[in-house]
Amino acid sequence: MPAAMPKDTSLPLQDKVAIVTGASSGIGRATAIALAHKGAHLALAARRANLLEEVAGEIQSYGRQALVMPTGIRNPSQVKALVECTIRHFGRVDILVANAGVYVRSPAQEITAEIIENAMQANFYAGVYAILAVLPSMLAQRSGQIVVVTSVDGRKGMPLDAPYASAKFALTGFAEVLRQEVRDKGIYVSTILPGRVDTPMIDGLRVPRVSAKIPAQAVAEAIVKAILKRKPEMFVPSSGRLLVFVNTLSPRLADWFVRRFRLEGQPEERPQ
Repeated sequence: MPAAMPKDTSLPLQDKVAIVTGASSGIGRATAIALAHKGAHLALAARRANLLEEVAGEIQSYGRQALVMPTGIRNPSQVKALVECTIRHFGRVDILVANAGVYVRSPAQEITAEIIENAMQANFYAGVYAILAVLPSMLAQRSGQIVVVTSVDGRKGMPLDAPYASAKFALTGFAEVLRQEVRDKGIYVSTILPGRVDTPMIDGLRVPRVSAKIPAQAVAEAIVKAILKRKPEMFVPSSGRLLVFVNTLSPRLADWFVRRFRLEGQPEERPQ
C-alpha cells in the first residue's frame, strides 16, 4: 500500500490507483502525468522500461507513487501480471486507462491476413486483455472506472486505414456493450475518440488544417474529464462528433467531406 499522505481535498483523485497502458509516450504519458496532478498513484505499463522510468520520476516529483511495469500489452499473461502486481503493491485498482495501440495503415486491396492480425492484436486485443484482467477486482469492490481510448476512425473509417479502423471499431463496440452491462455494478466505462494526435505514431502523416493534429495533452485532459464527470463518450476535438453525425445521416455526404478535405492525410515528403 502507498505510504499515508495528508489528504488534499483539492485533488479529486486523491490516492486513487490508476493503471495506464502505453504510458511511455504520447497520450499515455500525458494521461499518467495528468492523473498524478489530480492526486492518483500510477501503475505505468509499456514495453520501454527506460521511458517508463522517466515518467515515473516526474510523477514521483509531485508526491505520487509510480509503479513501473514493463509489459507486452499483446500478451494476456503479462497483462494479467500487470494487474496482479498493481493490486499487490497498492491494494486495489480504481482506474484503468486502456490506451496502448499502433497505427497500422494499408490500402484495402493490399491487406494481408498478417496485417489485419497485427492491427487487431495491437489495437483491439491489447485493450480487451487489460479490461478482462482488471474487471474481476473492480466487480469484487463494486467500483471502478475504465477508460478506453479508441479513435474517430472507430466510428468513421478513413481511406487507407482499414486495418486500424477495423480494430478501433471492434474496441469501440466492446466498450459500448461493456458500459451498459457493468453500470449497475458500480463500474463506469468511458470511450475516448481522438482525431489525429501529434504523437510519434503518426509522425510521418501530413494532415489538412481542418483536421490538424492535436496535442496529446488535449486527449489527456479529456480522459481526466471523462473520469471526473463519468462521461460515457468524448470526441477530441469535439468536431469529430460532427463528422460521425453526418455519416449517420448520409454516409455519401460524409465520404464526400473526407475526399474534399483529404481527411485521411498524406505521407510526409521526405528530402532525398
